[in-house]
Amino acid sequence: MNSELIPTEAGSQKFLNKLEAMGIDVHACFQCGRCSSGCPIGDFFDLQVMEVVRLASYGAEDVLLQSKTIWLCAACETCATRCPNEIEIAGLMDVLRSLALKKGITPAEPRVPMLHRSFLDSVKHWGRTYEIGMLAGYKLRSGDLMGDLKLGLQMFTKGKLKLVPQGIKGKAEVRQIFSGKGKEYDR
Repeated sequence: MNSELIPTEAGSQKFLNKLEAMGIDVHACFQCGRCSSGCPIGDFFDLQVMEVVRLASYGAEDVLLQSKTIWLCAACETCATRCPNEIEIAGLMDVLRSLALKKGITPAEPRVPMLHRSFLDSVKHWGRTYEIGMLAGYKLRSGDLMGDLKLGLQMFTKGKLKLVPQGIKGKAEVRQIFSGKGKEYDR
């Protein structure tokens, strides 16, 4: 790990308390490297997965919130599956993304939150992902209207994208989850 990334002063105890409250024990990491070696997209990260965990254990919130890694993580959970100490690394990445947005930090990969918002809007409205609607929302948010057009047409002609969304049972329950008033959310 690049020693310049490690803060010389004490890390953010408030940040560490947030992680602890969410059940993410970054101090359990002994840097075996299994998380980093198993990550399918780690080659595109600016910080390897084990570096994120180590920096989190130091309370280096500012460094982490500026990184590309937290936005590129696919949350596939390969890292957590390989972790001998069962550290919730995908959960850590979620917390970091959420904190960055709450603090108004511009995402290092700005299109990722746009896609995320488009996905959630699709699920909220339809009860499941409606791909064409989700992609239209993403294209409008990102301003990249023509990118991937050829791929989209190929998927459509092969029947991979449906023009009409499929209905589901329980749409009202899904909307209730998004409203924060679902039974499991009453605390």
